[in-house]
Formats: sequence, C-alpha cells, structure tokens
Amino acid sequence: MTDVKDVPPGAGAAGGAGPDPDAGYVRGLGSRQIQMIAIGGAIGTGLFLGAGRAIHQAGPSLIVMYAVAGAAVFVIMRALGELLTYRPVSGSFADYAREFLGPFAGYVTGWTYWLMWVVTGMAEVTAAATYIAYWWPDVPQWSAAAGFLLVLFAANLISVKLFGEVEFWLSMIKVTAIVGMILIGAGVLTLGLSAAGDTASVTHLWHDGGFFPNGVGRSLLTLQIVMFAYIAVELVGVTAGEAQDPRRTLPRAINTLPWRIALFYVGALTVILCVVPWTEFQPGVSPFVAAFAKIGIPFGAGIVNFVVLSAALSSCNSGMYSTGRMLRDLSANGQGPALFGRLTARRTPAAGIAVSVAVMGVGVWLNYVDPAGAFTYITAFATVAGVWTWGVILASHIRYRAAVRDGRCAAAWFTAPGGAAASWAALGFLAAVLVMTGADGQARISLYGVPVWGAVLAAGYRVLRRRNPAAFARRPHLPPRAPGALAPGSPEAPAAPDPAL
Repeated sequence: MTDVKDVPPGAGAAGGAGPDPDAGYVRGLGSRQIQMIAIGGAIGTGLFLGAGRAIHQAGPSLIVMYAVAGAAVFVIMRALGELLTYRPVSGSFADYAREFLGPFAGYVTGWTYWLMWVVTGMAEVTAAATYIAYWWPDVPQWSAAAGFLLVLFAANLISVKLFGEVEFWLSMIKVTAIVGMILIGAGVLTLGLSAAGDTASVTHLWHDGGFFPNGVGRSLLTLQIVMFAYIAVELVGVTAGEAQDPRRTLPRAINTLPWRIALFYVGALTVILCVVPWTEFQPGVSPFVAAFAKIGIPFGAGIVNFVVLSAALSSCNSGMYSTGRMLRDLSANGQGPALFGRLTARRTPAAGIAVSVAVMGVGVWLNYVDPAGAFTYITAFATVAGVWTWGVILASHIRYRAAVRDGRCAAAWFTAPGGAAASWAALGFLAAVLVMTGADGQARISLYGVPVWGAVLAAGYRVLRRRNPAAFARRPHLPPRAPGALAPGSPEAPAAPDPAL
C-alpha cells in the first residue's frame, strides 16, 4: 500500500475549527448510495432477530416502544442534520463534540463510537457465519467468519465507491424483504390468503392479555433492545466527508427517517403481530421466520435466512467503514496514533480499517465460547455506547444553538424543529433508556464495562495530552458571515434551502 496523504499537523479545516480530517478523501458516495445507506442504517439484526425477545417480553406494546423511540431518534438526526449543514466533516459528531463540548468530549466520543462498531461487528460477522450453516452445515464457523471479514475488508480497501455499492445492494435486500412481508401480511389480513388467513386478525393486538400483557414496566424494559435496532442511523453523518454535495444529500436522507421508521418498524411489526399472536414468539427466533412459517410461504425459512445474512453483513460492512473514518479523524486531531491518519493510493484509511477488522476477529472467539449470551451482552454494550453518541449529538446541538443565538457561530439553513428544547427532551429520553438498561438483569452487565472503558480512555488521554497538548486545546467556531461573502460552490458556503426538503 502506498501512502499518499499523511495528516499535516495544524492543517486548516473548513471554518478554521481545527485540522481537516477530510483532506485526501474522494467524494465517491452519490445521492442514490447515501439514501440507501440511510435507509439500510435503520434496518439490522436488531429488528430481524432482537425483536423476537422484545415481543416475548412486551407483547403488542412493542409497537409503541418503537414509535416513541423512533420519534426521539428523529430529533437526534435532525439535530445532527443541522450540525452537518453548519460544517460537514467525516468526523461528524466527534468533531462537533470537540468544538462545542471540548476536546476531551470529542476524544471520548470518537473512541467510544469506534468501540461500539467493533463490538457490533464481532456479533454480526459471527452471526453471519452461523447463517451459512443453514445451507452448508459442514463449513466450520470460524472459517466462514474469517472469509466474510476478508471479503468486506477488501471491499472497504478498494474504494469508497465500492463500499457504497456493496451497502446499496445489501440494504436493497433488507428493504425488499420488509416491504414484501408487509404486502403479504396485508394480503393475509384482508384477502385471507393461505391458511393463516383463518386466524389472522387485528384483534391479536389486544385480545391475548391486552395491549400491555406484561405491564407497562416490562414494556419499558425493552427500550434497550429497541434502541439497539436504531443504531447506525447516525452513520449517514460519517459519510459527510465523502458524499457528493453533502449539504443537499444528507438533509434529504435525514428527512426520510420518519417514514422509514413508520414503515420498517411500526408497519412491519403491526402486520406481523396481526398475522401471528404475540404469544407464539420466542426469544432467539426471528419474528420474520415465525411469520413466514405461519403463512406457509415456500422456501420461507431460506428466504429469511438469506435476508438476515444480508443484514448482518451490511452491519459489519458499515462498521468497517465507520471505524476507519473515525480512527482517521482521531489521528487528524492528535487524539490517536499517527498511523491511522494515512490514506492509501485509493484514498481509504487502510490502517484504521485493518486494526478494526483484527479486533472484530477476536469477537469470533467470544461468540464461540458463549454463543447464547454473547448477542445480548454485545447489543447491550453497543446500546450504551450508542446512547453516549446520540447524547453527544444532542448536547453539541444545544451548545451550537446557544453559540448562534449569541452571534458567535454561523447559522445553518437546515434547522432542527423544536430547537434546543427538543434536544433537551430527547436527552431526557436517553437517560431513561440507561435507567431501563440498568433495571434489566441481562442488559445490566453492559454497564459494568463502562468504568473499565472510562479508565482506559483516561489513561490514553493522559499519554496523548502529554505528547501533544495542542490536540486538547479549545478551537474556534465557524464565525458568522455576511450573505454572499463566499464564492458560489465553495465547500464552506451554506447551500440554499431546497424546496424538496
């Protein structure tokens, strides 16, 4: 690999907010790919697999949990959208944390987001290896996992455009499967298709013990599982440094989030729970598998297995992409090893991706040792890390709005509805999710790792700050500018509002 770009210390970023982590990247992600990455980011194994345990615990009320959590996620993404149109960079929320909350917050956020994707990748690649056993049971799980890691690693190394294409088609499979399930389920309910039509009814939503069959408290405990299903919606922010026309494509992608949540989560679960009574679902069994089996679709199990395999590979693919970019952002800001700041001749952060893949490989062993509990532990920890990331986005947005109000910061044209008040409300919701995580006996173990990770980050902070004090110094905001002060097409120039938004 030929290194063509080392991050120069002190290089100016857009707006003078610090080193430019996007220097050397190629804007190879088009609008089609960004839109599908945004759509696919809302669909993962948390829905295809995790929803089985959540349905068993909450019954039909899980629909409300997904809707409420989805509303909070939309507030988070609109806050991120406002920050992205203020200054679009691949460091995204870690970079905004440095600017508005302080360098230490950016350091913690960058490394925590990296760890979140690494542990998620551990679960996903091993899950993908187990799905292969459906067709080829004699293939060793470790070899299948290693094979998937190598293929996705190669795709991420070749170019960002290839990553975008791989993610586009993997997301297309997930979207097609869910839309197909909704249409088939609607046909069963309205036209009585298949034998399932004799028992399918919307009354399943309230007749089998009520809408909250196990009580409101038990339903609230599913918030940890529900929020894990939404992890990766923020990935669209990491693409900012490599997206074509990010000030237009990213807001458009964010604005599609409500209908994605309504269709893929609320809509799909409503149809499934009308076709199959909630009492028939079991933890560890995909609700989609149960629904396809009930309807009696030929090759239904094989179809769902293929879709879930695609979802796992999509998540792992996204994890490799985001970890490489986040490590480069940390390196560019002096908060990580200089090695991660280099790009190959194809403009990909190979060193950061390679290290992340190596750590993901260690997770194969964890899933081999405790395959039953590993998914629960890993999803719980990933949720805690995700909540931190989302909380940082909201806190940065609140500080950003205050800076704009005081005339210290340039205003973005894509503003979040509800402003800082909505961000405060969403922060309260995230705090409630952490409380529910602590109250859940299985998920609580994820909180035990937080002090350990905090100690590791504190030790690293002391070392890095001693070596490079400037990396942890406060940086200026992008100052307000008079309209027309920048040339049209300038990377720093705010885009005019798009009527289509």
